Amino acid sequence: MPRQRLGLLFAVCGAAAPGIAQPASEAEDASAESGEIIVYAPILDAQERALKEQRAALNRVDIIAADTIGRFPDQTVAGALARLPAVAVQRDQGQERDIQVRGAPNRWTTVKFDGVPVVGVDEGGSTRAFRFDSVPAVLLSSIAVNKSLLAEMPAEAVVAQIDLRSYSPFETTGFGFAGDAGVGIMGLGLGIQRQVNLRASWSNDLLGVVVGGSNSKRNQTTDNREAAYDATDAPTILDFRSYILERENNGLFARVDLRPREGTKLFFGTTYTEFNDDEERNQYVFQLLTAVPGGVRGVNAGSLNSVQARGTLSDGDYRNNNWVSILGGDHANDRWEVAWRAAYVETENTTNLPILLQQANSRGLRPSLDYDLSRDRRFPIVSLFNTVPGATPGTWTRGAARNFLDQGAYDFQIFLPVVQETRSSTWTAKLDATHRLERVKLAAGVQVDDRFIDGNTISASNTLLLTPLLPLIGAILPPGEYVTNRRWNSRFPRGFNLSIIANERLFADLAPILDRLAAIGRYRPENNVAATDLYTLEERLYAGYGQATFDIDRLQLVAGLRFERFEQDIAGFVRIGTGAPRPLSVRNGFSDWFPSLAAKFDLTDRAVLRGSVQRSTSRPSFGEVRTGASINDTSTPGTIAGGNPLLRPELTWGIDGNFEYYLPGGGIAAVGGFARFVRNVLYTGRSIVGSDIYDTPGQDRSDYQFTSTFNGGRGTLYGVELTYQQQWAFLPSPWDGFGFQGNVALLDGRFDARERSDAPFPGTSNTVVNASLFYEKYGLSARVSYQWRSDWPDTLGGFGTQGELADEIRRAYGNLDITLRYALSPEVILFADFANLTNATYEVFENGPAFPVEVEQIGRRYLAGVKVNF
Repeated sequence: MPRQRLGLLFAVCGAAAPGIAQPASEAEDASAESGEIIVYAPILDAQERALKEQRAALNRVDIIAADTIGRFPDQTVAGALARLPAVAVQRDQGQERDIQVRGAPNRWTTVKFDGVPVVGVDEGGSTRAFRFDSVPAVLLSSIAVNKSLLAEMPAEAVVAQIDLRSYSPFETTGFGFAGDAGVGIMGLGLGIQRQVNLRASWSNDLLGVVVGGSNSKRNQTTDNREAAYDATDAPTILDFRSYILERENNGLFARVDLRPREGTKLFFGTTYTEFNDDEERNQYVFQLLTAVPGGVRGVNAGSLNSVQARGTLSDGDYRNNNWVSILGGDHANDRWEVAWRAAYVETENTTNLPILLQQANSRGLRPSLDYDLSRDRRFPIVSLFNTVPGATPGTWTRGAARNFLDQGAYDFQIFLPVVQETRSSTWTAKLDATHRLERVKLAAGVQVDDRFIDGNTISASNTLLLTPLLPLIGAILPPGEYVTNRRWNSRFPRGFNLSIIANERLFADLAPILDRLAAIGRYRPENNVAATDLYTLEERLYAGYGQATFDIDRLQLVAGLRFERFEQDIAGFVRIGTGAPRPLSVRNGFSDWFPSLAAKFDLTDRAVLRGSVQRSTSRPSFGEVRTGASINDTSTPGTIAGGNPLLRPELTWGIDGNFEYYLPGGGIAAVGGFARFVRNVLYTGRSIVGSDIYDTPGQDRSDYQFTSTFNGGRGTLYGVELTYQQQWAFLPSPWDGFGFQGNVALLDGRFDARERSDAPFPGTSNTVVNASLFYEKYGLSARVSYQWRSDWPDTLGGFGTQGELADEIRRAYGNLDITLRYALSPEVILFADFANLTNATYEVFENGPAFPVEVEQIGRRYLAGVKVNF
């Protein structure tokens, strides 16, 4: 389906190419009036436009313009957002994916596209988090991060509401064209990366049209090590992984603007974005606890005989796409402004991860080994030996040393399809009206969202034992035929050699075998998704607000009140023991009021003081509220695992204060603080059911142990943000081309739950730093950028489900990037991007850095090309 939509949008763009226009929001119109946005414009112009809008805003907002985005090597919105104050990024195999604004969980950040709310579907099908890595940065004219809310904005955002803004054709007059193409190389594995971006527009006084597209692709290798430890801190698992990836981002947009008369604007815009990840995994895990008796398994070193080495092979694909179509109009006269929007938004995420497990049937085929962690616990050194069986396991010995693992000697024993697919479709209608009086502006509006979601959380429920089934159909899968002559691309020391498995060919050969097993009833693809993982939700939001803005000399005061009624119909399946799934439906309804008060005081022409108070919310995700659950009546007490449809939304009071001083040279110096006081904090753990939702006639399950997501107690998140950016035009030439853009965030936060108090919020680094030194003059744009964030908790223990485990902490890291742009003429620019020059490793540890559980690296990245604009 996504490919069909992509082709349709290509056709629309092609047919409209000479002159389609896009609708402009008020903010975009302001940008158009202040000057053209062109790719070769100095960064000073882009900064001044963004800061002009930021200064005029009544709420606390950070804005990054298209030209500024283009001066960094950021291919996606996730990368671009990480340059803004108090925005940290979490990477997946080196690529920016999740963002934490002000150190908060990503569920506390919501998204609008041209002012219309967009609910995301994340990998795994269990969250509402928007996939920022699915949107190419070049499709946008600017990004606004609203850190405080007004009543006119949706209430579902605790720390930030991010507005992604597309291009308006009226940003240029007549015909305009911009494009770029680049090619480069990945440092680890020497894979190719490339990108192509095109945009064409045309406008006159009446009509404007813009169309564009983006494609970027990278072929990369990811080096990965993982480990697990027992209570004595001795390793139980040594895990070696190599990923071969092809990642691709695509985007297309088209927009038409019409201005039939003064004060009237009509528009229609449609945007499609997608993220595709094709991933081959080569993984070998030494399961140290399977060794025969008599060996030594110490904290820093060990010597073991006949250790199971399990191979995990996959040829998976991950897909995420967003389709946003908006029809709207703006109508204004001297006193009144009316804006209306009608939108359809569709988001979809799929995971298809077929896995083959490979291991030795005979203990004699398993290697014996020594391991050494004393040099660097992140990189265990393993020495392999042949295993010589004895009369009893305790008398087994080792034979000759070997420098490779015999991957062709291990049978493919288990097939496990891991699958997930979730789709969300939303219709939104908005109407806003503003009436201007002498010193007061009155505003009111309504919004209706009608959303349907169906899908499943990630499911791995259909294990297939291949070994006894292959002879039934006369099939074979000889492992040795798929071991290639290519060695792993790795810069992590290992101590032995591994070869790449031809996963694509392997799984292509497996497909007809699965078809034949299905034909004789020994494999049932319909069981790939457990019924308890399925869910269907219908959501309706009815919202209205009133707001008044008072203009009192240098003071602007905004007071507002928003009302939201949220309704949910949730349907899924419950399985009791091994019985047939039973349908279960629950209806929820929540109504609440959300007041807000914001003040902006112009101390001088350059100094601004802001303060605000607001109430907002965060609603539980799809997978968290599903009714699907597995029930076990045989244990004492009984147990239930699944969703929790009785979850309540998190509710928050927030305060913000900020002092801003606007400097010459497109500059700003600012200091601000914030706090969020949250109740009903969501967390994963184990508790008592406490309701009759899972009862059946004659069976009371209200006191069963329930493993799910719960509402905890109260939490507080707070921090300080420092920002400085300026081109140093006061310096003598040629030094006046230098400038600096940087910010520091100091953050902290804790929450309480029944099983644990004073727990940190996942994703909160206490310190986040972004710094960039740039030079803009003589057609040269050069920038050295550094990002750093301190350690942060990733997965929390101590909530009943994993109380014996410590928190998993992601270790601090820094990324250094260099970007160069040189204008041969106003129309032609050469560019070069050098990313991750620190060659960062991404590490996770438990119980301190001495016990790493994951280490990952993708290497440096290099890209060069040309940009054109006319």
